[in-house]
Amino acid sequence: MFDLAIIGAGPAGMAAAVEARALGLSVLVVDEQPAPGGQVFRAVEAAHGDAVLGAEYSAGLGLVESFRRSGATFRPGTTLWHLDPDAGELSLTPGGPAQARRVLLATGAQERPVPIAGWTLPGVMGMGAAQIMLKTAGAVPAGRVVLAGQGPLLWLLAVQLKRAGAAPVLVLETTPKGRLGAAFRAGGWFRGRALLLKGLGLLREARGLAVVRAVTGLRAEGAGRVQRVAWDGGSAACDTLLLHEGVVPATQVPLALGLEHAWDAAQQCWRPVVDDYGAASHDRVAVAGDGAGIGGWQAAVAAGQLAALDAAHRLGRLTAAGLAQRAAPVRRMHAEALALRPFLDALYAPSAAVLAPVDDQVMVCRCEEVTAGQVRAAARLGAQGPNQAKTFLRTGMGACQGRMCGATVARLIAEIRGVAPETVAPLRPRAPYKPLTVGQLAGL
Repeated sequence: MFDLAIIGAGPAGMAAAVEARALGLSVLVVDEQPAPGGQVFRAVEAAHGDAVLGAEYSAGLGLVESFRRSGATFRPGTTLWHLDPDAGELSLTPGGPAQARRVLLATGAQERPVPIAGWTLPGVMGMGAAQIMLKTAGAVPAGRVVLAGQGPLLWLLAVQLKRAGAAPVLVLETTPKGRLGAAFRAGGWFRGRALLLKGLGLLREARGLAVVRAVTGLRAEGAGRVQRVAWDGGSAACDTLLLHEGVVPATQVPLALGLEHAWDAAQQCWRPVVDDYGAASHDRVAVAGDGAGIGGWQAAVAAGQLAALDAAHRLGRLTAAGLAQRAAPVRRMHAEALALRPFLDALYAPSAAVLAPVDDQVMVCRCEEVTAGQVRAAARLGAQGPNQAKTFLRTGMGACQGRMCGATVARLIAEIRGVAPETVAPLRPRAPYKPLTVGQLAGL
């Protein structure tokens, strides 16, 4: 029995573990990867000082080292496939179950799926996946590489590939014209100017790359694998197409637990409802980091610390006065890290065509091979949301359990029904949260 179980060893999970151990809590940290770091600091211990990935990446080494020294019990390479929050029971594989008085979900974010024509062709993948390969194996894509989409990762990866000697031959930015003015009107840019200046530094380093702006009608073409990328008004030869339209909270576990969620109009996604300390609607569960709303790694560190302080208070290790005193500077740091969000959310809001593909032939559910047209037909037949669409089409019933299609299916149904997207309930996943083999089940 642990005081606190943390799911995810990214910035939020590591920061929470360090803080909780300093307050005397027994801590279990579970992560599917072989080493701590999460996506942003993945394999940072092995790549410390790497000039390709940049100083921002290497900055995570100190956090990883603090986590290693904290005394938290770390179970890498371990998957949470079921959680009973009432009993505090975690079903894990391998290694068997564990129990905790409080559970912190620090599962981070996932790339927003970009369902375009041809996105299932070999050679088309997400920029996040390409960056994982770069961080873990030093692997860069061969041939003519095209980056398409928008957001900070687009320019970060373009610069990283350029440093690695595999600069993209073309960058297709999908941000519509006029968004920059809207972003400045949204505010946050002055208070968040330090992060904004870092972004401008990436743009300066990306000079010399061929860029097409305000791209629409993006599609991948080829026989057997991607060979060309096309858009309204142009096309180019392509061996690897990397897509990105921002990230969204990884809500698979919170939705499966039935935690209360709210619609985030700025980021066009669902996210768990949490208080200022990350406490969720179940009194034993908290959510911290990008899993509670996209904010970046600095905000995730602060959110993890706040969740740990709250856990210590709830478990009787910290008085209310002690909580308030310790939390005050962390809350200021958290607010500072989130200052630029209004600017970024306005600048990089996803387009309607990304959220609901116009072409009925576009594959939406890759696992079950269901197209946008089939989802629209199911909505016309009476499917009220993605949970009902399962019975019509099996969407969301494949290996990814709706991670890649749930939001798109909901958006297409909202379109046909003529209702606001927030009125369509999100897909409700079920345990096991990740695929299990028969052998693993039999061995429990």
